[in-house]
Amino acid sequence: LIIDEIHLLGEERGAVLEAIVSRTRFISQYMQQQQQQAEADPTRIVGLSTALANPEDLADWIGIDIKSFAKRGLYNFRPSLRPVACTIHVQEYAGRHYCPRMAAMNKPCFAAIKEHAPEKPVIIFVASRRQTRLTAFDLISFAAHDDEDERAFLGTSNTEYMESVAETLSDEALAHTITFGIGLHHAGLSSHDRETVERLFLNGDIQVLVATATLAWGVNLPARLVIVKGTEYFDAKSSRYVDYPVTDILQMIGRAGRPQFDTEAVAVVLVAEGKKVFYKKFLYEPFPVESCLHERMCENMNAEIAIGTVKSVPDAAGYLTWTYFARRVKVNPSFYGATTDNTDDFLVQTAVEALVRLAERECIEPFDKQDLSSDIVPTTLGKAACTYYLQYRTPHQMLLGLRRLRKDLTERLSNTKDNNNNDNNNNHGTFRMSSFVLAPPQVEEAAVALLFHVLSGTHEFDELPVRHNEEYLNDELSAKLPWGPDTSCFDSSDSTKTTDRYHSDLDLMSQPSTKCFLLLQAYLTHTPLPISDYVNDTKSVVDQVPRLMAAMQYILGEDSTTAGNFDVACIQTRARQLLEKRTMIQNDPFAHVITSNDIKKKLKNANIRNVFDLSLRQGDVKNWIKGKALTQTMNYLKKLPKISIDESTHATRINPQQGCLKFDLTWKQGPKGGCSLDLILGTPRLGFLLHRTPVFLSQTEGEKAIEMTFDWKMAFPSTSSSSNKMLELRCIWESYIGYDFQLQIPVMEDYYDSVELKKSQA
Repeated sequence: LIIDEIHLLGEERGAVLEAIVSRTRFISQYMQQQQQQAEADPTRIVGLSTALANPEDLADWIGIDIKSFAKRGLYNFRPSLRPVACTIHVQEYAGRHYCPRMAAMNKPCFAAIKEHAPEKPVIIFVASRRQTRLTAFDLISFAAHDDEDERAFLGTSNTEYMESVAETLSDEALAHTITFGIGLHHAGLSSHDRETVERLFLNGDIQVLVATATLAWGVNLPARLVIVKGTEYFDAKSSRYVDYPVTDILQMIGRAGRPQFDTEAVAVVLVAEGKKVFYKKFLYEPFPVESCLHERMCENMNAEIAIGTVKSVPDAAGYLTWTYFARRVKVNPSFYGATTDNTDDFLVQTAVEALVRLAERECIEPFDKQDLSSDIVPTTLGKAACTYYLQYRTPHQMLLGLRRLRKDLTERLSNTKDNNNNDNNNNHGTFRMSSFVLAPPQVEEAAVALLFHVLSGTHEFDELPVRHNEEYLNDELSAKLPWGPDTSCFDSSDSTKTTDRYHSDLDLMSQPSTKCFLLLQAYLTHTPLPISDYVNDTKSVVDQVPRLMAAMQYILGEDSTTAGNFDVACIQTRARQLLEKRTMIQNDPFAHVITSNDIKKKLKNANIRNVFDLSLRQGDVKNWIKGKALTQTMNYLKKLPKISIDESTHATRINPQQGCLKFDLTWKQGPKGGCSLDLILGTPRLGFLLHRTPVFLSQTEGEKAIEMTFDWKMAFPSTSSSSNKMLELRCIWESYIGYDFQLQIPVMEDYYDSVELKKSQA
């Protein structure tokens, strides 16, 4: 196991690294004991880092023998020892407020370039995308004023070539600065723009690259001079400016003087007034690495409980002895708040505190913290947090959100007169396939909006950045979106959206959860975003939603004993459907197929409610649609997957507690790349969720045997016979809108009852 940048243990993400290495060593020794091997640890760990003040602690943690005189395997070099010598200058600047101080540093940046690298490549690290633009614009102005040549940083005389390159760039600011020899580099740029800037800088066509700190950990670009313009960044979690970890500053400085590109290097670090002494000390001397496992103790402890490593308080304390955290507690107890000289007691106390917090969030079963031998048992919420990599508080939020959604949806459905499930009572004992519509569009929209609002409010989005003055942008964006900053627009007795949705509230607009909810709406409605930063924020949000929805589905499946979850499960799949197609729930089910209002009126008169109804009556389509529209509609219908299920399909009881639904699902064709179909089995009257399974249909025709077991007594709590009992199987596509269908499944006299009857007669 080779770990680069192992000094990152001291940062927030270091808790994951610490957990991986600790578990690896624990498993390795356990296997060694099981095999009764006496030789050395079979797992080799190689750690690479910057110079450290406490290398022995780190070496002992990864299994290096530090007790012997030679300490073989531990090599710690002084910071000044590097392939290319680097001269570091630290300068401080006054200024109470962040933005004016950053503006005051632009002139010194220009002066540093002229002094240390007038004709050599330069990288300037700044804290935000906005600062990349502001810094570049000021450098252009200083060059035009001092050198009387605003293109002083251009490394090529072929200005026409640079103009042609600028025309290919999608970012307007970059297209402007690149013609003056200054490039921008941040996560908000498209991949083409980033690759173009990197190529121009590497070839020497541009001299200066203004980048955010992410570049320090990514691309290996040459630079004679590195300027760190400010050592602070805005932390969305705490809503204030905080200092970069020293490791990040060292990583930025390390970009100067790359061995394969240069023979000397210079770094200029511009800091706020009062911080110069601190940075001069730790930039020239090794620094100690502390553990940050205690900041994510609950998540790591929950993972060990969920996989069965920890089953009691002594197990939890024993697990901690393998961590880097335990070693640093012995050396620096005050840093971790240890109030006892006995390290073992502190580890037990730490473990108990973590377990108590997990129990409060229902990640584990309640336990007696006074009884150290009591069993620690994981719950569904704890397993969800472990499986889907969630914060330990998130599953409980999801559970409460699901209960709120279930209550709201049940009330809206009960108030809806046009509920398509009301006709199920007239089909006792008969298999039937029909189109599936859970509720009128207004009710489904309200439920989907609430689902997305619940997801946006989880702790997973706590660190979504709400930058300076973005609350005003959020307020403007909210006015353009259908739901606004929350779901209050649906809070009316008639299940429709109110006209006066909300009053502008800047405190609400400054919340990460509000911004997340707005970005999801903008994504679904294709609403233009106010600035380029929001594009990358949207990608970050949308990338996380499928994982969070899968976790919510897992939690709902384990909470299936509650009435109403059948409908909630359908809303979950509907939400995934909308994300997949990037659309909103439409009042018009034919919006993406037919444009003519006259044709839609004819279909409505013929009781054709959606695309599925239309597909069942393809032979009659020519009676309602003519000409070019007929050709387009028929071509669309031909591309839809054709599903077939035997009409003799029925559910049976296989033992006193369980029932089973078996059938063969066949299809004639699927779309290119295949598609997914969510099968949701439940009771139509009480709304119990009995079973849920996704099915992937390949592009070519095929057949799959489906078997869905369920709790018989929950489905049919009465002791009456199976006659006239019905189940409902809802089939919802993730890639098609308006093509969902449902099956009325009869429950026949079953094998179990027949066997028991024969036994009693004998």
